[in-house]
Amino acid sequence: MPTEQFFAAEKLKHPVFKLYYVQLGKILRGIFFVYYKYTNALTMKKLTIIATAISITLLFVLLLSQITNQSKANPQSRANADAVNEFRPPALPAQLSFAGEEVPLERWDVKERLDRELLINSYSPATILFLLKLSNRYFPTISERLKANGVPDDFKYLCIAESNLIAGATSKAGAVGFWQFMNGTAPGYGLEANSLVDERMDLRKATDAACQYLKSAYAKFGTWTAAAASYNCGQGGYNGQATFQQTKNYYDLHLPEETNRYIFRILTFKHILENADALGFKVTATDLYNEIPYRSVTVTSSISNLAQWAINNGTSYKILKLMNPWIKGRSLSASAAKSYVIKLPANTSQ
Repeated sequence: MPTEQFFAAEKLKHPVFKLYYVQLGKILRGIFFVYYKYTNALTMKKLTIIATAISITLLFVLLLSQITNQSKANPQSRANADAVNEFRPPALPAQLSFAGEEVPLERWDVKERLDRELLINSYSPATILFLLKLSNRYFPTISERLKANGVPDDFKYLCIAESNLIAGATSKAGAVGFWQFMNGTAPGYGLEANSLVDERMDLRKATDAACQYLKSAYAKFGTWTAAAASYNCGQGGYNGQATFQQTKNYYDLHLPEETNRYIFRILTFKHILENADALGFKVTATDLYNEIPYRSVTVTSSISNLAQWAINNGTSYKILKLMNPWIKGRSLSASAAKSYVIKLPANTSQ
């Protein structure tokens, strides 16, 4: 019985309770008859206990009977309930491309590998909805930096595959940030990473660094797909496999399992996010996370206490850290030769 019907029954709107009260009336009349006839044998307390027990028993019997009858009388409702629990594989796209390069979906192995990632991610609605919300905040900056560096816009989906757009994402291997640079390789791409500052968590700088790598890999392997795959296994790893297997074509290579899945995860995010509404992931404009309005402050001298500095500039240490996740410590060493740009809320009351 639906919950709303159960509560409505308190006002005698449900036939089960109407029948219950009719039967209860008969029982009570019988009880009072027994009382008056055998008042010396039974006390009022005993009669009350008996009446209560009979009433409760009768209520549950009637409820069970009503539920059984409704189930038999309305098989369609049961069919509808079963339909809600059905799971079906999502339809594969007729065609798909990455960075302007066609995906050979006519090949059974390619088709099945894409199907696997679509199945896994299509049935992770909370993750997809969160990415749809978060991408509205970060994609504009990522796309702007990709374009400025001459890298195809589809690589914004590689960023999702790497970190789910989480600034502080950290892998088991120790890779950190939006684009998951290792601590040892970050400086080679112009990213500072130490106890006070970690620019792997600076979206603009990390995206520029990723572009450096991708352009280098594209020049080496000849396709953006291969460049993207090498982002997962390294240029050395990809080149070793390509040399042994005598092909640079990603779709012809047998690679470590994570890299085998990597491009298809990127393709899946692209397909789902670009067709979210048609695929049933409904997000309105008011649901989206917007970029926080900010003002930039260039710091050219050291800050010994960032909490106090934040307060002096009309905000809090918490907001300072949220808007500048690359700041790791409680202080910041800076100079005219080594300055930093810190984001602060445009509204000083925040």
